Amino acid sequence: MQQIPVYVFTGFLDSGKTKFIQETLEDPRFNAGERTLLLVFEEGEEEYDFSAYPSQNVYMEVLDQQTVTTRELSALSKKYRAERVVAELNGMQQVGDLYMRFPDDWAVAQEVMFADSTTFLTYNSNMRNLVMDKLVGAQMVVFNRLEKGQDTMPFHKLARAANRRIDILYDYTDGTTEMDDVVDPLPFDINAPVIEVKDEDFALWYRDVTEEPEKYDGKMVRFKAQVAMLRRDRDGMFAPGRFVMTCCVEDIQFCGIPCRYADAKNLESRGWVLVTAKISAEKHRLYKGEVGPVLTATEVVRNVPPADPDVATF
Repeated sequence: MQQIPVYVFTGFLDSGKTKFIQETLEDPRFNAGERTLLLVFEEGEEEYDFSAYPSQNVYMEVLDQQTVTTRELSALSKKYRAERVVAELNGMQQVGDLYMRFPDDWAVAQEVMFADSTTFLTYNSNMRNLVMDKLVGAQMVVFNRLEKGQDTMPFHKLARAANRRIDILYDYTDGTTEMDDVVDPLPFDINAPVIEVKDEDFALWYRDVTEEPEKYDGKMVRFKAQVAMLRRDRDGMFAPGRFVMTCCVEDIQFCGIPCRYADAKNLESRGWVLVTAKISAEKHRLYKGEVGPVLTATEVVRNVPPADPDVATF
């Protein structure tokens, strides 16, 4: 099945999404005649000017992000014989909810978030779940309407707390732009003989090892976790992990890593253990065909005190 690339632009109302998409479609390097389905899920003050496009093979549809169905999206793709899709999303809706309704032959090629620096921190204070929803999946975030010399560290910390691999671009009111080049060191030494993960660093380590399992392949790690049993791998395997909160109580979820351990069946579910294990990057059914971290325990100490805090946060 040939995949149709989807370019997704997220952010809240009047954050600069429409202006950027307009300029992108005006660029002959991007718009060289490909049949492009432009999906608009949020209408702001800016409007699209099709007369400025070097190619007229751009077809716009305004849709309701909350109610649009897979069938509708697939029908539009066939109607315009789309070779690619450009989507401007509604900032008040969850990105993942829409992705679940994408047709099977649609593949997200890039996701970029736009953020008005004059209102972004307020949005984060009042609607943090929506802010984190967009930062977590984006390859890049553009903070615009910044004054030259303005402190950008609050934006940097927020973006990298949600997504360590996200690229950050600062767009200033004087017309200049600047890439964020701050390097965030990990709070644990991945080159140590045994990587010691402190209780307060579990969420960060979990995200890093699941995003880049190859970086940890062959390394040893020690961390405190709760026992979770795997339904299909009861004998010789369990999943040590922690409950992790990304932004609010509603999004707390258990984050565990499959771990080989000969005496796994005798572990107490939800009991606290101190695990020392070797990490390998390999496929497991939990990763749905992708490569992820799998542990092989060399020691599991039982009945240890609970981690402090018991719920990990980024």
